[in-house]
Amino acid sequence: MPDNHSLPVTPFFALPDHAVIALEGVDATAFAQAQFANDVVALAPGYWQWNAWLTPKGRVIALFALLKLKEDRILLLLPDVDAAALAMLLQRLVFRRKLKVEARGDLQVSGAFTAPIIAGNAQIGIAGEVIELDYGDAGQPRSLRISPITDAPLDAKACLQWKRYDLQHGLVRLPVEQREQWTPQQLSLERLPAFSVKKGCYPGQEIVARTHFLGKAKRGLVVFESDATVEAGMEVSDGERVIGSVISVCHGETPLALAVLPLERPSGALHAGEATLLEVALRSG
Repeated sequence: MPDNHSLPVTPFFALPDHAVIALEGVDATAFAQAQFANDVVALAPGYWQWNAWLTPKGRVIALFALLKLKEDRILLLLPDVDAAALAMLLQRLVFRRKLKVEARGDLQVSGAFTAPIIAGNAQIGIAGEVIELDYGDAGQPRSLRISPITDAPLDAKACLQWKRYDLQHGLVRLPVEQREQWTPQQLSLERLPAFSVKKGCYPGQEIVARTHFLGKAKRGLVVFESDATVEAGMEVSDGERVIGSVISVCHGETPLALAVLPLERPSGALHAGEATLLEVALRSG
């Protein structure tokens, strides 16, 4: 929804742990379709989707929002990723395609816990140089903006609340040590959805499709509140044996953690280190 008017900055706050990579050129859509797990060709210009980049063994390198502004202009919005390093890896795969891959360090990402003004659901809002996304749900509106404007203030408390929302909705925030370890099904990315089993080949596609069609997904994402601080990489046990692993955490007054656990497991208390874990329902967005 293009517009020429400017959008207000307040009450937006900076999201310094988010970064942007641009794919620009006539082969942008074809390149994204060949490399990423979701169906980019089927996505209409002016809309965005969740997507992921996988290793050839089907492990998630990065989960991100893919914005298809035009057929020849795509943005990747990535949390917790070194955009320059990832852009360099992608650029090495371009070969003879007419495409430029670039980390856009000139763009600031900011968020607000208010309803978007010009974006809605998966439709991207554009006002001048500002790009707006609807990142919320019926229970909690959220707006995200990508802009060359750099005056959104830092707010550590608001950033913590933003990350907590992500984890509550199963939007995995993978630290470096948790990348390239988990399949899309283990991270329950079908909930978003962030991958396709119907499109053509992409790295890891064979493993993803086989797991889907043979019903071999035995682990998935679980969200917990804990009575003590936990860290990514900690083992989750039922008191007798290790049954899973913590992959994402959000510290605060009530720590929150995402873990990969067996889909079928006995009921009972679970622990990570000295912390007792209380399972809570993943929210839908």
